[in-house]
Amino acid sequence: MYHIVTGAAGFIGSNLVKALNDRGITDIIAVDNLKQADKFKNLVDCDISDYMSKEDFIEHLNAGMFDGEVAAILHQGACSDTMETDGRYMMQNNYQYSLDILNFCQDEEIPFLYASSASVYGMGPNFTESREHESPLNVYAYSKFLFDQIVRRRWDEKTAQIVSLRYFNVYGSREQHKGRMASVAYHFFNQYRAGGYVNLFEGCEGYANGAQLRDFVSIEDVVKVNMHFLDNPDQSGIFNLGTGKAQSFNDVAVATINALRSNKGESKLTLEQMHQQQLIRYITFPEQLKGKYQSFTQANIEALRKVGYAQPFFSVAEGTTRYVNYLLSRVA
Repeated sequence: MYHIVTGAAGFIGSNLVKALNDRGITDIIAVDNLKQADKFKNLVDCDISDYMSKEDFIEHLNAGMFDGEVAAILHQGACSDTMETDGRYMMQNNYQYSLDILNFCQDEEIPFLYASSASVYGMGPNFTESREHESPLNVYAYSKFLFDQIVRRRWDEKTAQIVSLRYFNVYGSREQHKGRMASVAYHFFNQYRAGGYVNLFEGCEGYANGAQLRDFVSIEDVVKVNMHFLDNPDQSGIFNLGTGKAQSFNDVAVATINALRSNKGESKLTLEQMHQQQLIRYITFPEQLKGKYQSFTQANIEALRKVGYAQPFFSVAEGTTRYVNYLLSRVA
């Protein structure tokens, strides 16, 4: 029996493939689109039984070629570019693709874990898994929102586990291919090593410089939550996947810089000291993001805790330090 991971060469998908390997699972079908060829590097240290393009996979799925052969599907494949303006492409790639896989899993009565997004909440301020709090701001968010609505309509007739995980701001290993969509921790790491300082946005919507707040969650925690649901196929639902604690972009910058300084034997600095020494600099808030930018996100994780997920989450300082050390090990 195969485990299928879509988006397997991507950020979260490749980490899930590696986590399955760590459990001794190697009968994995990795599905992705390698138009961006560099993503293959994310799978070099992973063991899989086969790779399939997204197009071939859907064709084979709908033709019944996987009937009776699959243990579970972890669906991470999507266009994650929130600035994408081609609505037809977004809906085909994120919505219809997901719907085909959902139908297969329900027909086959197998677990279906899929990536949703905190973007469905729009500007917030309430980030609870409930329809009245959802107001997507772009077509990417709408594609995730709409699929979650379809899932909700099917709860009463579902034949197997369905888990929607609304990822908040995920950062960590295997995201280097994402370019401008990579985490701020990744960008801060590269900026500081290249120029000796990092750039943050000036304040907006009542927030001070760099003080906008997001729920930053480590990829390590994201993997643990996915594995929890894989281990508990009786649990279904739509769940926020964040730490439950918002922290500022300043916090990420300070953690990144201090981790790099510590690696060189230099003392840690405060935010004020970094600003005084021009290690943190503030740039003009982009005009095109005004009114479309989440200045605050914070996952309500009560639903996740209620189903028994009790493990603590890494703070920004903890998770970023681990991530910086990982990145340094790759460039040394």
